[in-house]
Amino acid sequence: MAMPRTLFDKIWDRHVVAVAEGGETLLYVDRCLIHEGSRHAFTMIEEEGRNVRRPAQVLAVADHYVPTRNRAAGLPGIGDERIRGMIELLEANTRRHGVTLFGLDDDRQGILHVVGPEQGITQPGMVITGADSHTSTHGALGCLAFGIGQSEAAHVLATQTIWQRKPKTMRVSAGGRLGAGVTAKDVILAVIARIGSGGAAGHVIEYAGPAIRAMSMEQRLTVCNMSIEAGARAGMVAPDDTTFAYLAERRCAPKGPDWDRALAFWRALPGDSEASFDVDVDIDAAALAPMVTWGTNPEHALPVTGRVPDPEAPENASRRADLRAALDYMGLAPGMKLTDIAIDRVFIGSCTNGRLDDLRSAAVIARHGRAKIPVMVVPGSARVKQLAEAEGLDRVFHDAGFEWLDAGCSMCTALNGDQLRPRERCASTSNRNFRGRQGPEGRTHLMSPAMAAAAALAGHIADVRTLG
Repeated sequence: MAMPRTLFDKIWDRHVVAVAEGGETLLYVDRCLIHEGSRHAFTMIEEEGRNVRRPAQVLAVADHYVPTRNRAAGLPGIGDERIRGMIELLEANTRRHGVTLFGLDDDRQGILHVVGPEQGITQPGMVITGADSHTSTHGALGCLAFGIGQSEAAHVLATQTIWQRKPKTMRVSAGGRLGAGVTAKDVILAVIARIGSGGAAGHVIEYAGPAIRAMSMEQRLTVCNMSIEAGARAGMVAPDDTTFAYLAERRCAPKGPDWDRALAFWRALPGDSEASFDVDVDIDAAALAPMVTWGTNPEHALPVTGRVPDPEAPENASRRADLRAALDYMGLAPGMKLTDIAIDRVFIGSCTNGRLDDLRSAAVIARHGRAKIPVMVVPGSARVKQLAEAEGLDRVFHDAGFEWLDAGCSMCTALNGDQLRPRERCASTSNRNFRGRQGPEGRTHLMSPAMAAAAALAGHIADVRTLG
């Protein structure tokens, strides 16, 4: 009798090409995702006289460095010659190798981890590699998706395969129902705070439980996006009717009889009920409050009702040193109420929280007043921007004093000129609050879109639940 298998096991087993004596496994790759920072991968394969093996299975997007302003001017309007050159090189490389590119003038352009799912390129049961750590996002649709480096990307481009060691499995079960003002971003921040920034190292996380099942696909994408911040290799949610409804009629999803065959395959993917995981983690989603980070990694997260921790409290000396260093960098005092922390700027966007649902939730709060500080709202894709404008969300943001911009990674990566000044403090919906992530000496507090909008109206970290 066959051993019970998890969702991860089923996908992994289906993609094994070969197993080396040392234990590494050669996996077939269904989709390879690259961006304008992937130029070295093309250089590597061309120096070896190789071509892209299966161009139709590679997607390139200009997202990390693209400007969020003056986009109507196209490439000539990019003032930074280095950035313009990177985008031009991506265009040349993809054209030469027959790879699909969502460039600046494409209505499908946007952040790689937003456009893949929204176009139906991401599908259940696939193995997807991406030249970006947050490729874990795509696992929300029931696939195995993980980030790779440039040399690995070159291998995938040339062979459509990748060598990997099989990771362990972790199941995170979220029971109960989320309360008012509590979102998927709060769930994943609570998980990371619970298990630590390295708590899932060497594992693939499968998210389960009633709170996960009740989430929309956009919310599941947020959860899987930040799996990497817990050290996980990937994050996954088993496909269900929410997944199938999301994919139906997407531009690149199967059609007609192909859809029927795909659906039958997808329905067989969820793990067997008897399957076990190497680690199980349970959280009570009903007990969660809106979360914010106070320190310099996503593990430094607390309910908005909390206070900045005392760095001398932990017994572990290295932990004490870590907390002291974080507080020093962030310019915070122990015991300070999180809601007393003044904010200088707000960023709403990124592959974590730049989707239509995210913008809708921010707009609900924006209707309550006007921003006291500068706010950037950056849609995750051109399609998200178009849909948001059709609903009038751009007018809501304008009326509240929020700046409405074009799609891209923007201040999440701070590679395109959108960045904080030294010691500026930002309420951000992105995924990382590392030192200097949003600009040299910039100070980042991660939170949900609604919480970020609330901070904009208050001028300080605020509990969104007080706005009704």
